[in-house]
Amino acid sequence: MIYEEIEEFAAALPPMRALAGLDFGEKTIGVAVSDGLLSVATPLETIRRKKFTLDAEALMAIIAKRDLCGIVLGLPRNMDGSEGPRCQKTRAFARNLARLTELPISYWDERLSTVAAERALLEADTSRRRRAEVIDHVAASYILQGALDRLRHLRG
Repeated sequence: MIYEEIEEFAAALPPMRALAGLDFGEKTIGVAVSDGLLSVATPLETIRRKKFTLDAEALMAIIAKRDLCGIVLGLPRNMDGSEGPRCQKTRAFARNLARLTELPISYWDERLSTVAAERALLEADTSRRRRAEVIDHVAASYILQGALDRLRHLRG
C-alpha cells in the first residue's frame, strides 16, 4: 500500500525492522537500507534498470534477503515543490511495485539529495569513476536518512 503521508506510513511499520530507501532514476535505482532501530541509512547497491519486471525482481530479492518492512521512494519534486514528469514516473513505479508486495511504500522529497551525495563524495576525495559507480545508492541513503530522521521525530 502506498502512503502519501509519512505519518500514516510510520503507523503501518512493524517495530524493530529495517527499511529500504530508493533513488529511482532513468537508468538506475539506488538502494540503501536502514538498521532495525530506524536510525541510520547505509548505501547498499545500484541496480541498472532493464525493464520493470527485472528491476522489481532485483528489489524484491534484496528486500527478502534483508527482511525489510517498508520502502521509502525518493520523490524528485521541482525546486518550487511542484511535480513534473520525473515525479509521475516515480509514482507509476511505486504503483507497479505496490501490486507485487504488501509492504508499505511512502515517498520522501529528494530535492538536492544527489547534490548532497556528490558533495560528500567530493569531500571524501572519491575518484570521478568511483563517484559515478556509487552516486545513486549514496543518494538513496540521503533520501532514507531524511525519512528516518522524520520517523524518529514522530516516535518521540
